[in-house]
Amino acid sequence: MKYAIDLKVPSSKEWLNLVMENFNAFRQDHADCERKASAMATSLIAKYPDREEIIPDMIETAIEELEHFQQVFELMQARGVPLNKEMKEDLYIKQLMPLTHGGTHESRFLSRLLMGSIVECRGCERFKMVSEAHEDPALQKFYKTLWTSEAKHGNIFVELALKYFDEKTVYQRLHEMMVYEGEVIRTLPLKPALH
Repeated sequence: MKYAIDLKVPSSKEWLNLVMENFNAFRQDHADCERKASAMATSLIAKYPDREEIIPDMIETAIEELEHFQQVFELMQARGVPLNKEMKEDLYIKQLMPLTHGGTHESRFLSRLLMGSIVECRGCERFKMVSEAHEDPALQKFYKTLWTSEAKHGNIFVELALKYFDEKTVYQRLHEMMVYEGEVIRTLPLKPALH
C-alpha cells in the first residue's frame, strides 16, 4: 500500500540543470541533508518517547540516513570534495516549519510526522531526477538506491500517523501540507541543493 500523497508541484528542469552543472555543491548539500534527516528521526523519539510505536521505525530511519551520509561522504572523499565547513540553513525546511507549530500537542505530533513524509517524498523525486540525468552508471545506481529508500521513508511516516489518527484526519492534513509545500517549491530560489 502507498501511504504518501504525490507531490503537488514537480521540481523544475531548471533545478536539475543547476544541480548537474554544480554537482560538487549538490554533494556537499546532500551530505548535510542526510545528517539532518538522521537527527530529525532521533528528535522525534526525544520529543515523543511515549509514542512507542514510532520508535523502532525512527531508529531504523536514523541509522539508514546516517549510512547514506557515510556513502555520500565516501564518494566525496574519492573525488576530493570536502564537507561544508558549516551546515547551511535550509530555506526549504525553514519555510515548512510553521506547519508544525501551533495547535494542540496531538496536531503538532501529526504535522511533524507528515512533514517527515513530505521531505522524504521531495527527496525521492529529486534523487530520481538526478539518477536519470547522470551519465555515470555507478552514480545512476547510487541515486536510484537513494530514491527508493526515500520513497520507503515517505510511506513510513504516514503509516505511523495512521496508527495514532484516523485516515480522514491524516490524509486531509497531508493534503493541506502538500499544497503548502508545493507553493514553497514554486517560490524557492533555485540552487544546487537537494531542497
